[in-house]
Amino acid sequence: MTEAPGQTEQPRSRADLHLHSLASDGTAGIEEILAAAIRNDLQVIAITDHDRIDAAIAGRALAIRRGMTLEVIVGEEISTRGGHLLGLWLSEPIKPWQSLRASIAAVHEQGGLAIPAHPLFPYPLCAQAVILRRLLADADPRFHPDAVEVFNPTTFGRPVHRQVVRFAATHGLGAIGSSDAHAVEAIGRGSTTFPGRSADDLRTAILARASGWEGTFHATAGQLGTFGRQLRKYGRDIRDETRGRVRKDGTGRDHGYPGGRVRPPRLELEPEIAEREDEPR
Repeated sequence: MTEAPGQTEQPRSRADLHLHSLASDGTAGIEEILAAAIRNDLQVIAITDHDRIDAAIAGRALAIRRGMTLEVIVGEEISTRGGHLLGLWLSEPIKPWQSLRASIAAVHEQGGLAIPAHPLFPYPLCAQAVILRRLLADADPRFHPDAVEVFNPTTFGRPVHRQVVRFAATHGLGAIGSSDAHAVEAIGRGSTTFPGRSADDLRTAILARASGWEGTFHATAGQLGTFGRQLRKYGRDIRDETRGRVRKDGTGRDHGYPGGRVRPPRLELEPEIAEREDEPR
């Protein structure tokens, strides 16, 4: 297990802030994700599908309306020209393929936190040190990242883990750990540790640089099974989208939450939950 240096006491709570669902390139639906998060003793999660937030909103609504102790942050893994960016505490999706600078500012305009995902790995999907240093040197704090993802157990994170840890320490950045899970069994494999229990406590810890991380890396070939499931998912998606258009029945691929097969996709609550929502408070 890898853990942040300097942590002498077991943190009270854990969060996984980088999870993908069926709505993008994940292989698990929202129900599975919520159940796995609770099973793995996570107190907070963020669903961060690529360039969309509908499943995250559905996950948050389901967790609240079912009285779960788990808190769900609405997040997004934003495609930018400078690498992938985690936007957390969002209310609207962020326009993709802007500069990393503009994307960070757009997250901050919503009151969210902007955290480069799996940075420093030499690949176009990952923010590079020279770009991050330039942003941090900008006189306007709107363009500063709030933290970096120092632990990511995937191919993007493992080779540069120590380098990212040093970068965060050198530049006084907050640090998070995540699983970057695309399959249900990977949820919680990497996590952010923080004092307190709530999503508000987590946010405070990240901004105060009081968050840590823990986790275990995937084996070299450990993600091949997930890749195979993703390919099968894409095949089902094409089939279901084609079938819905041919039949003109208002259905399409599965976005992983109740109402995610209808067009346009929308969260559909169970009747008994909907009735409770209508009761006076």
